Amino acid sequence: MPMDIPENQGTLFREVLLILKERQFPCAISGAFALRQHTGICRFTKDMDLFMTAPTSRQVLSCLEQKGFACEVRDPVWLAKVHKGEFFVDLITGMSNGVVVVEDSWIERARPAVVHGVETRVLAPEELVASKIFVAKRERFDGADIAHIIYGTYPKFDWDRELQLVGEHWEMLLWSLLLFRYVYLAQTHCVPARIWKLLLQRLQNAIAKPNPKADFRGSLVDENMFAIDINEWGLVNLLEETRQVRLEELERPANPPVSLPERPPNAPRHRQSA
Repeated sequence: MPMDIPENQGTLFREVLLILKERQFPCAISGAFALRQHTGICRFTKDMDLFMTAPTSRQVLSCLEQKGFACEVRDPVWLAKVHKGEFFVDLITGMSNGVVVVEDSWIERARPAVVHGVETRVLAPEELVASKIFVAKRERFDGADIAHIIYGTYPKFDWDRELQLVGEHWEMLLWSLLLFRYVYLAQTHCVPARIWKLLLQRLQNAIAKPNPKADFRGSLVDENMFAIDINEWGLVNLLEETRQVRLEELERPANPPVSLPERPPNAPRHRQSA
């Protein structure tokens, strides 16, 4: 999958991919490389996005530091960078709002690809869309990418998987699908009728029975565009809360010891239901 990029940049990408392949670190490429794999769209990219779980990211950083790369954790919630000169590779473990988190299943479902002469894998289209639904900022909006992925992967796109990935944030997916329909009016069928029906029914139900205690969610989309709501109008900063929850998850041991409560002598054993 060749791209027109500076030779030094391509060398960095190739070196990192070869090391990760040799050490068998589970990861998948996202960004422009994955977009080209699924849609054929080719565009210049200043970096390479490697998606992996947080534990894998820590191992990769340690390995690459030993290999002489300059490594830094930019944001413990989601981003680390690997530098060599002016070029870099991003190690991504989720999205900055702490809502979308890379799990093992993301890597297991990744698709085979050859990038800069190295056999590797790119994110499946469903995970690629999930990684983009919250990229809706003033300076960057990935709605067009989502539309192109849906159009380019029809009819193989796994909608049940996508619903699983977005979970309670299904309205962000519906927003993206409405943009898709507006752009590709004649291709409305690329989104199955049952998905339209399901999401629109959810929306109707939510509108019919609004929750007056629901949290303000603007900061999850863009903390800058919705800063006034928090700083001047006194609404809750949900971004701060979700990021804190994610940081606490990352600080927990991978396999914490389980403390079983003491059972009094002769206490009856609980029978597990089949």
